[in-house]
Amino acid sequence: MIRVQEQDFDLGEEYQALVADDSTSGAVVLFVGRVRDLNQGHKVHDLYLEHYPAMTTKYLQQLENQALELWPIEKVTLIHRVGKLSLQDQIVLVAVSSAHREAAFEAAEYLMDLLKTNAPFWKKEHIEGEQTRWVEANHKDTIAAAQWG
Repeated sequence: MIRVQEQDFDLGEEYQALVADDSTSGAVVLFVGRVRDLNQGHKVHDLYLEHYPAMTTKYLQQLENQALELWPIEKVTLIHRVGKLSLQDQIVLVAVSSAHREAAFEAAEYLMDLLKTNAPFWKKEHIEGEQTRWVEANHKDTIAAAQWG
């Protein structure tokens, strides 16, 4: 399941939806990304995420399909928020279920690494001094994504 939305998500509800009617999954991995107060050496007040809906949905669907082909996983949930987000707000959920933990962990890491660097989202941070800046993937994230070939 893939959703791009402005409203927050309930982690408990998303977990229950992922494992509903699924007796074969012995492992569930959940990753939640949140708005933090410091990024690249600057104090962050809030941020704004933009996207082009058709392009974003297409990329996220391709990403989900790739993960399903590469690992023996049962279900995937990708939720990414857009719009104005405040400190500590949830931004993203990557959830994967599988019969075994190794596949679930690897698939979740793969999804998050590529989502972080390649998904067509544009992030503008409001930082200290009433300044704004557009944020690109940092070097560490680019290296993490490159490991997947």
